Amino acid sequence: MIVAGELSGDILGAGLIRALKVEFPHAEFFGVGGPLMIAEGLESLAPIETLSVMGLFEVLVHLPKLLRLKAQLVKAAEDRMPIAFIGIDAPDFNLKVAASVKQIGITTFHYVSPSIWVWREKRVFTIKKSVDKVLCLFPFEVALYQKHKMDAACVGHRLADEIPLQPDVAYARRTLNLPEHGKVLALLPGSRVSEVSRLLDIFMQTAILLMDTHPELKVLIPAATDHLHEVIESAVAKLSQEAQAHMVVLKGDSRLAMQASDVVLLASGTATLEALLLKKPMVVAYKFSSVTAYIAKKVVRTPYFSLPNILSGQPLVPEVFQADVTPERLKPLVEEAFEKADAHGLDAEFLKVHESLRLNADKAAAKAIIDKLVNSI
Repeated sequence: MIVAGELSGDILGAGLIRALKVEFPHAEFFGVGGPLMIAEGLESLAPIETLSVMGLFEVLVHLPKLLRLKAQLVKAAEDRMPIAFIGIDAPDFNLKVAASVKQIGITTFHYVSPSIWVWREKRVFTIKKSVDKVLCLFPFEVALYQKHKMDAACVGHRLADEIPLQPDVAYARRTLNLPEHGKVLALLPGSRVSEVSRLLDIFMQTAILLMDTHPELKVLIPAATDHLHEVIESAVAKLSQEAQAHMVVLKGDSRLAMQASDVVLLASGTATLEALLLKKPMVVAYKFSSVTAYIAKKVVRTPYFSLPNILSGQPLVPEVFQADVTPERLKPLVEEAFEKADAHGLDAEFLKVHESLRLNADKAAAKAIIDKLVNSI
């Protein structure tokens, strides 16, 4: 039984299912997943979008629906008694499911450690009660669990395995019919409707400001879903004809868009890691509901929010939070990022992080799960 919380979890889940099927070709999988996991054979009991809720206030609004889904999944586990439950990300939801199914004798795993290094480290005690083993993406996370005598393993990140150490920018530009030379900016306002509604207009207005100094600028805006593609195209259609001429809206292809770009302006999340692996200077924006932002300021303990800065332990990329997320604030930061792109100023640091995460994650995650199950017999 596998439950993934969002599109990034769907990528991890699909790779994990593939790796597990190498050892157990007749295994069956059910739970919640997206199109990639379903293509690998997952029977999804609900749309993955059901769990794609971000922010404390937003979760409260959707709480009744989430509680109904939890009850449905626990009942399915009781009826089918799978050999294991694997929650992928979405810790506030998956750890509750794990706690319930563990009580009926199912071995439980959590793939993608909750960000206990950002806030609420005491959550490790809840995790320990709910989960038999945590599969961590990043090496530094394992030590936090070992400190609390909990079973954890670093399996690396699947994206680090997929993405070449030296991305082919020319190939990406040819594929997207872009000029070989000239500035290209990728805008990734998020994979959730709530994120896009807060960031898309600000990002586009930032790009329009940049067109004054870079008249050749091409702006790529990949859409994570068909619905978001419609939302983005509608927003672009409201711009001036001159601005629209610079904009290219893509269905999916976020990685190709980043690969083709010089700089990425994006929302917080897994996409920041992907941009790092593609060796792209970036500007990371965080804009939540006012309630979520207020609480975050009170409880967050890490000096950084973005994965490039957290993994490197230094401020490699600028982070802009809440009220500071304005076109006027973002424009000079993107300009600086263009300068770093021209000078390849971040390549060595990004490469160092990339190599540390290249552990053949699909196979490593499958092995960690199988070893735990074998030792539990």
